[in-house]
Amino acid sequence: MDGFGFTETMQKLGVERRLLTAGENKGFLDPFSPVDPKQQAFARQMLEEIHNQFIGVVREGRGKRLKETPEMFSGLVWSGEKSIQLGLADGLGSIESVARDVIKAEDIVDYTQQESVLERLSGRLGAAMAKAWTPFEPVGVRLR
Repeated sequence: MDGFGFTETMQKLGVERRLLTAGENKGFLDPFSPVDPKQQAFARQMLEEIHNQFIGVVREGRGKRLKETPEMFSGLVWSGEKSIQLGLADGLGSIESVARDVIKAEDIVDYTQQESVLERLSGRLGAAMAKAWTPFEPVGVRLR
């Protein structure tokens, strides 16, 4: 959970915050209002509960495959290969490989919208025109 605090910036600019709510916590962690210690404590407690639920689900779901480390649930991000080593994943693959190998789907349909020939051509034409109309090349960048 993240956010910004703009209260001092608003004061410097002479901007007045007008927040009208129908409940004591409707402006919960509003970035334009000063931090309310009670709301901040509530948010921290909620995040702790969600984090613990996440840890429990991962532990239950991965079972003995999980090779837990002190850093595992710290918020760090793991590569695919490291996730396999830690037991967080079984292997590397794609949507198609999972559909084919795990679910045993016979027909895999790709619904990704494809560019038409006209769209590809117009994109290339636009890039070529932009290059031709550029009066100079910025230092350190070479246009091709």
